[in-house]
Amino acid sequence: MKLALIAHDGKKDAMIALAGDYLPLLRRCTLMATGTTGTRLAAAHGLVIERMLSGPMGGDLQIGARLAAGDLDGVIFLRDPMTPQPHEPDINALVRACDVHDVPCATNVATARLLLARWSGA
Repeated sequence: MKLALIAHDGKKDAMIALAGDYLPLLRRCTLMATGTTGTRLAAAHGLVIERMLSGPMGGDLQIGARLAAGDLDGVIFLRDPMTPQPHEPDINALVRACDVHDVPCATNVATARLLLARWSGA
């Protein structure tokens, strides 16, 4: 399974905790992430992650391109809805690409847990 992991600054700690709860699954996956999220996940859990640019520098668009090419099976994108994001159009484009290509996309921890539990076979 190929997964993208993305988290806004205010949600990075939640992503680290979430990944820790699903390490057996994530270790079996091909992972990609935006810059800082990928760096923090690799450092915290030793995961092998293809790191893209940071979101504001085009990382969300890089992941969207991979998704459109059929290179992703799912996206976990922990968004911070209370903080304005300078790259909001890129974020919307990525979420829209998930809808267009029928790729599961979790934008909060509760939905991420549902998807990860399903993919884990739990």
